[in-house]
Amino acid sequence: MTTVDKEKYKCILPLIASGNEEEEKDYKGPTPGELLEPLFKQSSCSYRIESYWTYEVCHGKHIRQYHEEKETGQKINIQEYYLGNMMIKNPLSEPDQEEKENPKESAKEIPTKNIEGQMTPYYPVEMGNGTPCSLRQNLPRSSTVMYICHPEAKHEILSVAEVTTCEYEVVILTPLLCNHPKYRFRASPVNDIFCQSLPGSPLKPHNLEQLEKQQEMMKMPFRRVKEFQEEMHSTKEEKFSSIHKPVAVGSHQLLTVGTTHISKLTDDQLIKEFLSGSYCFHGGVGWWKYEFCYGKYVHQYHEDKESGKTSVVVGTWSKEEHIEWSRKNAARTYYLREDGTQTVRMVSHFYGNGDVCDLTDKPRQVTVKLKCKKSDSPHAVTIYMLEPHSCQYILGVESPVICKILDTADEYGLLSVPG
Repeated sequence: MTTVDKEKYKCILPLIASGNEEEEKDYKGPTPGELLEPLFKQSSCSYRIESYWTYEVCHGKHIRQYHEEKETGQKINIQEYYLGNMMIKNPLSEPDQEEKENPKESAKEIPTKNIEGQMTPYYPVEMGNGTPCSLRQNLPRSSTVMYICHPEAKHEILSVAEVTTCEYEVVILTPLLCNHPKYRFRASPVNDIFCQSLPGSPLKPHNLEQLEKQQEMMKMPFRRVKEFQEEMHSTKEEKFSSIHKPVAVGSHQLLTVGTTHISKLTDDQLIKEFLSGSYCFHGGVGWWKYEFCYGKYVHQYHEDKESGKTSVVVGTWSKEEHIEWSRKNAARTYYLREDGTQTVRMVSHFYGNGDVCDLTDKPRQVTVKLKCKKSDSPHAVTIYMLEPHSCQYILGVESPVICKILDTADEYGLLSVPG
């Protein structure tokens, strides 16, 4: 081998064992469907509890998301949506039978999914005929359940994701698939390549030595790293997103939580632009994103390179409608300080007259809750959205920026520039 600097080396490539490939080729045991059959015959269900919604996967039957709420008199109100139902009696028998009868089919490529940075094989089961989706002309919701080998798992739900509007991917970890060699998790092997310099060349290439020096410089103490980062932040405008893990996904649920570190304007500039509606906050880390412009509107949107931007108006601002709403609802929330005085912790604003909802035939509406939240980053904004009732939303906006203006709230919760 010759480097760009004309340095010459003789390298020996390692021999890579092909034991796994031979094992897969000679495998004559049960198909993945047959391995999963006990899970389906037992009619067992797996659950995942999120902040607002609970997900229920009854294997071979259905996928359900639901929320239980106790009302007065201990009556329990259940809100639920089916993300998919099994439409055939035995969902695993047909493809496996084809695989047995047609040897070519068994050699087809097994699908994989990136799980924590590793491409992992999975066995898919399609489930359709779920609850109609208002955002897709009332077409039924559907899901792909991805079964993944994990030796120590107990058929738990790893994740639920809405990959496109009202279409979901559910990842299930199960030990049952691990008996099939093609579905076992395999880390990418790392094999050393040994190289020896030829006469006239250094022991190590010049570029490699430079790279190793740079890596050593990067191994500085934590305090020096922090000082370096602070210096960089003070000379460069911050405009980036720090994404928190989605709490749940879907169009009828606790949608997403995300924190955005907004541009480092001065506090006075930022507050003026925010209250004038010219500086809008954006949030959301899943399929849908959210745009909140104070005193203007709340939008839900999705951007796609092929189909462009799809936007839904969740609510628009009307001062008169808000004042009427605030007279019936608490527009301001107080809490007591240690000295016994009251201070405003949160204000609520009503945005109505959104796009008409197919499920209710009424305009969408949203209550925006602007909350004071302390943070190490003075310009961090956390945004989350709930949908406790069909097409009636709650948008939470939390930030240290809001702490600076809450005390200006009038009796209706309306804010103004501190002065």
